[in-house]
Amino acid sequence: MITPKKIDTDKAPGAVGPYSQAIVAGDLVFVSGQLPMNPATKSMPEDIKAQAEQSLKNVRAILEAAGSGLDRVVKSTVFLADIKDFAAVNEVYAAHFTQPYPARSCFAVKGLPLDARVEIEVVATVK
Repeated sequence: MITPKKIDTDKAPGAVGPYSQAIVAGDLVFVSGQLPMNPATKSMPEDIKAQAEQSLKNVRAILEAAGSGLDRVVKSTVFLADIKDFAAVNEVYAAHFTQPYPARSCFAVKGLPLDARVEIEVVATVK
């Protein structure tokens, strides 16, 4: 039986609801959706590229706390408040991942918490 292990770091924003930043189960880490919130200031940039950058920075911090990294991501999901931001977010995303790229889904949603424009969640292997 696999016992889940909670991951918590102050280098990424805390959960805004009843969930964990991430859970390690076996050889996988499941990172909850990360909003583009700066953990120190609790603020979000307005520009979509800056938001995508901050979301990925938060994802990276949580992965590192779990003993993993962006290079170990096998699946990501990107949620956009406006599908018109797809190309801009893709540009930022591509700067953080290399071949072979993780499997990915990208959805436009009606809204995101705290009026964010992007939210990113990932599943990665643990080193």
